[in-house]
Amino acid sequence: MLATFEKAALLAGQAILDIYRAGPSTSYKADRSPVTEADERAEEIILAELVQTFPDIPVVAEESVAMGRIPSIEGRSFILVDPLDGTKEFINKREDFTVNIALIENGVPVLGAVYAPALKVAYLGGGGRAEKLVIGDDFAVASRTPIVARPVEPRPICVASRSHNSAETEAFLEKAGAADIRSIGSSLKFCLLAEGAADLYPRFGRTMEWDTAAGDAVLRAAGGNTVTLDGAPLAYGKTGRPDLMDFANPDFIAWGSRPANS
Repeated sequence: MLATFEKAALLAGQAILDIYRAGPSTSYKADRSPVTEADERAEEIILAELVQTFPDIPVVAEESVAMGRIPSIEGRSFILVDPLDGTKEFINKREDFTVNIALIENGVPVLGAVYAPALKVAYLGGGGRAEKLVIGDDFAVASRTPIVARPVEPRPICVASRSHNSAETEAFLEKAGAADIRSIGSSLKFCLLAEGAADLYPRFGRTMEWDTAAGDAVLRAAGGNTVTLDGAPLAYGKTGRPDLMDFANPDFIAWGSRPANS
């Protein structure tokens, strides 16, 4: 399954880069978030690959959900897809945007693929193993390197959202005694923790499950974790809540490697 995720992400990334170089046109969804033809084309490519190989597994994909196409996932494993995470970075010609595909089982992200096509790197995670891939100009994998999250430093290196910072985030980072704060877009924040380049990623403010699942899967496979503010693991498949929209995440903190009781 992870090999299929990898293939789908690389194909989608190639299409995204074609549009990135040509200059995308942008429209806005009902929630005023931007969407480009790259989001839509990448999702078409990913869904075609997934339905061909896993026709019986429901797929919850960002642009499909925006159009009202939401499969039933009750009591089932399912796949989460964000075809282009970091659309604002993409529109502004930054390079830290990603393709994200994850498998959810019993509320847990157990497999994940994250591909940053402009940076020519990808990350895979599952089964207690994570790796970083270098992607060549021909969109083939040039190298694979195992990665692990490092033990969290007493004065941690932190990553934060470039486009969605907040007063709560600033306060948390100050309390954590951050030695350095690096701003970066998309799910790459999880991946920097997974490869041991940072220790801590706090997120206050709404995210959706497709934004986080693939990076979270990579991080967990590398020995890190993602928890809500009460310390519980961030769960997936959150639907039917009267006070929150389906698939919306609460505030969370992603960590590198920590002792089990911390």
